[in-house]
Amino acid sequence: MKQDSDLLKILIVDDDEEDFFITSSYINKIGSRNFEIEWCYKYDDALDHIKSENFNIYLIDYHLGAKTGLDLIKDATDNGWNHPFILLTGKGNHQVDILAMQAGAVDYLIKSELDPEKLERSIRYAIERDKSLKALKANERKFRNIFERAADAAFISSKDYVFLDVNQAAENMFEKSKDELLNSCLLDFLSEQDKESFLNQEGLEIDNKEVTVVSSSGAVKYCIISISKEFDENGNYLQGILHDITNLKKVEKSKLRLEKQGMADRLVNVLAHEVRNPLNNINLSLDQISPEGSAEENSVFLDIIKRNSKRIEVLIAELLNSSRSTTIEEKPVELKFVLDETLKVAMDRLTLKKIKLQKNFPDGDCIISGDLEKLKIALLNIIINAIEAMEQGGELSISITSAGEFHTLKISDTGCGISEENISRLFEPYFTAKRNGMGLGLATTLNILQSHKAEVEVESQLGVGTTFTINFMCLNA
Repeated sequence: MKQDSDLLKILIVDDDEEDFFITSSYINKIGSRNFEIEWCYKYDDALDHIKSENFNIYLIDYHLGAKTGLDLIKDATDNGWNHPFILLTGKGNHQVDILAMQAGAVDYLIKSELDPEKLERSIRYAIERDKSLKALKANERKFRNIFERAADAAFISSKDYVFLDVNQAAENMFEKSKDELLNSCLLDFLSEQDKESFLNQEGLEIDNKEVTVVSSSGAVKYCIISISKEFDENGNYLQGILHDITNLKKVEKSKLRLEKQGMADRLVNVLAHEVRNPLNNINLSLDQISPEGSAEENSVFLDIIKRNSKRIEVLIAELLNSSRSTTIEEKPVELKFVLDETLKVAMDRLTLKKIKLQKNFPDGDCIISGDLEKLKIALLNIIINAIEAMEQGGELSISITSAGEFHTLKISDTGCGISEENISRLFEPYFTAKRNGMGLGLATTLNILQSHKAEVEVESQLGVGTTFTINFMCLNA
């Protein structure tokens, strides 16, 4: 039994009532659906029916008095009334077939060749095609709305970067109207360096590339651009998005300037403090030396001067070592051996503080290219810091894992941890949270590890502990 949901409403537009009866009889012989068929023979009445959208499909005869079915379909589509139209004609005419498709008809049938099977297939195809077209148009409207309202500049261009379509954000970025931008070239708005980079790159697709855009007024804007290559019936074209990061750049530069200024201020303060103490001792000793004094008395003050002068010399040397690129003598080094030798130096401290040592080394070789003595200095600084962070004892865990191109070393403690604010300054020269520390140990460590092309990451949680993760390139990678 047929359901009401199968009901299909059809309007037959034909000025010949006999042809209407013949066509409707064929339709009624189609057994798969219920049909409600109405007849209209006047052109203007047919337009009103089409406008009302009361029917699922329209069968339109070519001859409609002074006008034709082609005129009717064209008038309807020009008004935006797009429905499944099937054009019927008394004789076959290839030119009329082509014109029908161009006007908006979904099919073209010859009356003398009609039968229920052909009509059923044509109606079914017309309904399905209409659903597909409406879905495509709905998607087109949706994505067109996204395109137009996007905060980022979006564009469509030819393979030569000539604009074919742009959104409002693009007009704002380039400071030109849409009409002015169409048929102009993206490259004309890029810096010379970026323009050359575009021209020399392989392929057309770009993923998150930073570029400098110069608007029509000369304003410089820093952007991230992404471009994808697409294809339609007209060939290849490009879709692109420009994300403006100018304000972000300004904030980053301002923050960097403040950080550098802050670092310089802290460095000056620490140096002034560290150097002033030995200088005071030197000046006081000089005041005590006199020609009348005995050689023994003057010798005491001269020793003070020598010791404090040496202290100043050491301070300057440490400062230079923390900032100067470290020269290393690269040789094949077994990373496990480096750690064993380093731990021998730190073993007394571990024992005295009752810290448990946990080692997890792989059975295979962990060969890297490096300077044994320099690496011992760098790793000892990290291990000593870990020990000093565990005032009440704890556990020091050292592990090595190998995967792909890297040997990964992890040094973890269960100490007091480091605040998020201090982690960002951890490798900064003269920054220290220790009462009597100089703040040059980890700065030197970073310098050495960077000279070995090693990557360093630090994770910490207050009251839980800290983990240093260091990735060394495998020697055979």
